[in-house]
Amino acid sequence: MAISQANIGPRQGRRFIVGPRRAIVPGKLLRHIVLIVILIFMLYPLVWLVFASFGPTAEVFTNTGLLRHTWTLSNYVNGWNLLPGLSFSSFFANSLIISVLSVIGNVVSCTMAAYAFARLKFRFRGVAFAVMLVTILLPAQVLIIPQYIAFHQIGWLNTYLPLIVPRWLATDGFYIFLMVQFIRGLPTELDEAAKMDGGSHFWIFTRVIVPLALPAMATVALFSFVQSWNDFLGPLLYITTPSKFTVPLGLTAFTNSGGTGAASAWGPLFAMCVIGLGPVVAVFLATQRFLSEGIATSGFK
Repeated sequence: MAISQANIGPRQGRRFIVGPRRAIVPGKLLRHIVLIVILIFMLYPLVWLVFASFGPTAEVFTNTGLLRHTWTLSNYVNGWNLLPGLSFSSFFANSLIISVLSVIGNVVSCTMAAYAFARLKFRFRGVAFAVMLVTILLPAQVLIIPQYIAFHQIGWLNTYLPLIVPRWLATDGFYIFLMVQFIRGLPTELDEAAKMDGGSHFWIFTRVIVPLALPAMATVALFSFVQSWNDFLGPLLYITTPSKFTVPLGLTAFTNSGGTGAASAWGPLFAMCVIGLGPVVAVFLATQRFLSEGIATSGFK
């Protein structure tokens, strides 16, 4: 195959043409190499975690490489039933219940609130939208004590209600803003045509807006699932019974209970961390084709 060198102009520099159609630009090749090197540095801790989960606990602090001197699956077996009287499947079930209900609540409530802000005309709509935007800038730590007092007074402590119910009340301003930007990009002629056919706002919302807003709704579902599944502070504040622990709390139990034996069980802890990443990766793979489209068409360009 012939290789030729062509001048493309004083500002475009040179490119090396390999074959009839493919061209390699040195600048682009260098950028790709740099990005690959950065990616390797970013993924190395995660890859090391996976490899360390197949090694004995004694090698955790003595072997920083990927290869293990001894390979074993006992970490996954022991980690699943390490805590006395509890199985890690209980933590998975608890996290799955909270995450699924939180995703449904966020998608439904935030989409309905976004439709109201984007399509309906009512008094003080601009003020209400500005207040909603302010809640995005408000640090979550400011609300911890008032929320804890309120949930304590209504008897919701040691239940999943503080972690689920707020998601059904459109309390996440970021998701509302994302959906508003997406719905505003949809043609208003569709709404007008539906109104001429006698469609109500509920009919327009369910039959016109929702089918077209599926990419943005999938993006909200993905972010909401990751947020709920990885939430540590919320369950730590409101859940006290070990049988109701979520996956993040269950992982801390490996080092906080059972004496020095449980505190040194790094191999089983790494194994359960790898398993805990499975649902997040699965949800991301299931919604990744909607992710870029949903963000690109929601004002984040």
